[in-house]
Amino acid sequence: MSRPEQARDPVPDTMADWYRSFEAELASRGLPTCEVERTAASTRAEAEAAGVTPGDLYGPAVLYAREVASALRDYQADVPAPTVAAPVVLRLRDVSARRGRHTVLSGINLTIHRGEVVAVVGANGAGKSTLLQLCAGLLRASGGSIERTPNFGYAPQLDSLAPLLTVDEHLRLFGAARGIRQGRSVSTGHRLLTRLGWTARGDQTAGTLSGGTQQKLNVALAQLDAPDLLLLDEPYQGLDALAYEDLWALISAWRASGAGVLLVTHLLRDVDLVDRVVELPAPQEDTGRTTHRMPRRERRKESA
Repeated sequence: MSRPEQARDPVPDTMADWYRSFEAELASRGLPTCEVERTAASTRAEAEAAGVTPGDLYGPAVLYAREVASALRDYQADVPAPTVAAPVVLRLRDVSARRGRHTVLSGINLTIHRGEVVAVVGANGAGKSTLLQLCAGLLRASGGSIERTPNFGYAPQLDSLAPLLTVDEHLRLFGAARGIRQGRSVSTGHRLLTRLGWTARGDQTAGTLSGGTQQKLNVALAQLDAPDLLLLDEPYQGLDALAYEDLWALISAWRASGAGVLLVTHLLRDVDLVDRVVELPAPQEDTGRTTHRMPRRERRKESA
């Protein structure tokens, strides 16, 4: 779920400032100049047709640009690895974690760049979920350091929703925590849910949803404001085969738009879809390591 921490851009003084901020954010997300210009022109035309300012129609320029960049499915094709490393969105240095006298994680080193998808694998009890909770700031490491972009989303495993709140109430609540207007958070959330194969009823309470449908809502909440980093803890839990494919199409879109993704998985087929695999050792071992496999596109190698 998205961390309740606001990430706002300076408020533009004029419509021209709004469009400049919008175009600059699109460009920073890796969209080509022609795509930035086309998208900006379309956005301007919609605002003029509605007879309102772009800020009134779309909200903050930077937040809306992140949403648009994430939604552009035309930009999902595999992109060759850049010769210069993309900006870092997550870095762990010699991180360890303890639970009482028990060492859960030890000596974990990991760096994730924008536009990179990294999978975490390991035996039960190896600390996979603990690692994501550390990255999300929900747990404190007992050693080492963690640097992370402030703009991130976190989708835990099941049982993380409020059962008496409706779908739309979840979207409004998490959107408000990120500074997104209610109408925009609901429309964005429903669009994401549709891309995961679910046409949601906004008045349905979370407690009445199946496990797979709850997980779709978890993923949508994590991506509500198009964060720079997504932390996904077994996001496919409860999903059927079609929804699983929809999820990976969405992850590919996030990667193409410049987001970094760290996900926990135990499905071997997932490792062919990611850039790197971090394999946590069995609980009785002391250090973490990164295992490199050969996915669809060449991966940058880095020890953990």
